Amino acid sequence: MSILRQLKVVRTAALRSAQAPTARVFSYQLSTKASKDPPVYVSASDCPYHNLAFEDWLFRKTDASVPLLFIYRNAPSVIIGRNQNPWKEINLRALNTLGIPFVRRKSGGGTVYHDLGNTNYSVSVPRESFDRRSNAELVAAAVRALGPPAYVNERHDICVDGYKICLFFSSLFGSAYKIIGRRAYHHGTMLISAKLDQLGDLLRNTKDTLTTKGVESVRSPVRNLSHFTPGIAHEAFVGATVREFRKKYGGNEKPTIVGKDDMFRVEDVRKGIEELQSWEWSHGQTPEFTHVLTRSFPWGAITAHMHSKHGLILDSTRIDCDGDTVCAESCAAIGEELVGSRYGDVSELISRVEGDGGEKADIRSAVLRWLGEEM
Repeated sequence: MSILRQLKVVRTAALRSAQAPTARVFSYQLSTKASKDPPVYVSASDCPYHNLAFEDWLFRKTDASVPLLFIYRNAPSVIIGRNQNPWKEINLRALNTLGIPFVRRKSGGGTVYHDLGNTNYSVSVPRESFDRRSNAELVAAAVRALGPPAYVNERHDICVDGYKICLFFSSLFGSAYKIIGRRAYHHGTMLISAKLDQLGDLLRNTKDTLTTKGVESVRSPVRNLSHFTPGIAHEAFVGATVREFRKKYGGNEKPTIVGKDDMFRVEDVRKGIEELQSWEWSHGQTPEFTHVLTRSFPWGAITAHMHSKHGLILDSTRIDCDGDTVCAESCAAIGEELVGSRYGDVSELISRVEGDGGEKADIRSAVLRWLGEEM
């Protein structure tokens, strides 16, 4: 029985031409037992919170001396790096309109869009044997086995005909890896039949006056594998990648299927899921940044110098008005009232201000609504 039979996924012609290995069911005991046979895990969940928490748990808690492969897909979501700014990297308005979540992962690097048209892989190895190019070549070989003439360029990107087909979760120097203690991992997102137009829309941000101390993503031209080999599927890529992993690292054990409930039963994974979903992690880990906003109102031109760290507005925030005293005093008051509040969340303050009444309240309400839209 193939991996994807276990997942109750219909076989495609591409899968029939590239059989995946048989599989077994995950158990906590199985994952932590002493074994030198490099394990392979394939997720049956498409929840980004579960998959990213499980990936981090595998990296931190399993035997660091044994290579490991984890493969998963996520429902539509945007994944940002540990040290990135969501207000800078993402079109949050479009994201919220579509009901698509963003998740801050534990590793560093750039922002990527996930959907069921791309497949994510993570190769963990002992630190002393880690080689960025070697693991990229492993995945490129898997792609070549499916038809497209993939190669690894000088930046360790996996490409076909000059186009990147894999988006890396870059951590250091533009390379897709993370090192902690005795283990390192290399991971990325293989574009198979992803909605590239949606990728562009969600990662398009026009906040040019937002300056961050965090890591900014580098945009590159990309193509789906299906552009080069129509009909290529997730199932085929899984099978080919598992085979290349086995060629390189050995072992005969069947891949282990991991379900959503399996992940949630592991206490550390459950805690990881809860952390990834928390505001304190998703927004509160944002590095310090400034955002300068300007707009003309009937009562004067407003310039807002927003300053934030860890997702909270700092006391160095200043809002100026070149109009009369009423406008200047109203804007100064807004700057003071915003201190300590969550960046972008002004709804509570608007409600409080609108209950005050008077000309200053009208000015403050209008400016706050504008700031809420722009932030």
